[in-house]
Amino acid sequence: MNTRPLHPTLLVIAHGSRDPRHAATVSALCARVRALRPGLRVEVGYLDFNAPRVPRVLERLAAEGTGEVVALPLLLTRAFHAKSDIPAVLREAAARLPLLTVRQAEVLGPSPLLTGALERRLAEAGLRPGDRRSTGVVLASAGSSDPEASAVIAEIAREWRRTAGWCAVRPAFASASLPRTADAVRELRAEGVQRVAVAPYVIAPGFLPDRIVAGAREARADLLAPVLGAAPELAQLLLRRYEQCVLAGARGEAPALIA
Repeated sequence: MNTRPLHPTLLVIAHGSRDPRHAATVSALCARVRALRPGLRVEVGYLDFNAPRVPRVLERLAAEGTGEVVALPLLLTRAFHAKSDIPAVLREAAARLPLLTVRQAEVLGPSPLLTGALERRLAEAGLRPGDRRSTGVVLASAGSSDPEASAVIAEIAREWRRTAGWCAVRPAFASASLPRTADAVRELRAEGVQRVAVAPYVIAPGFLPDRIVAGAREARADLLAPVLGAAPELAQLLLRRYEQCVLAGARGEAPALIA
């Protein structure tokens, strides 16, 4: 007979990509989470392209006697995948696995930990603390057709400028919304900004992040930061969202997903 763990299993749900860098980045991030919280079981499931898919992971966990799972979307904004796609996948699995309790955690953003990770990546790319007031930043996200998600990116840009002392912060999008990265860089140049840096607000490399890179190079941005990747701040944020979901479940505020 299997002994159930004291804490719910953390299931990180990633979108998946044909680009092998995506899964490698997700694996590195989850390894950092495990290092921060020894004893917490951390699994990864994908919606598309990569294996294992989310339903298969849940089936395996149920077969092993796992009682509770916190399903955490590896997403920076609350858009289609978080609102519709992931809940549908989880509800379907929960209906087939009645002994498994599944709760969906909130998406990662917005959070000061994410802007902290962005600043870490900019520093790694060569930005010095004294450069802030003469630097305009393009906050480049993947983009979404969901207006709520786009509005959140714009608000993050405004708040980051207000709190961090940048000369300017402009949102940009690799798809669905405008402006594109290259256009945002050019707009800052036209306004007389001395130095322009591009900060990709994406977790892992892939097709849309490559568009951000291409746009930054096309417009000759002075500095291009890496993707967030397995930044320590991101690992801390995953654990924070996990803990918030566990606490909400204990209070009855995060009901189990049912069909």
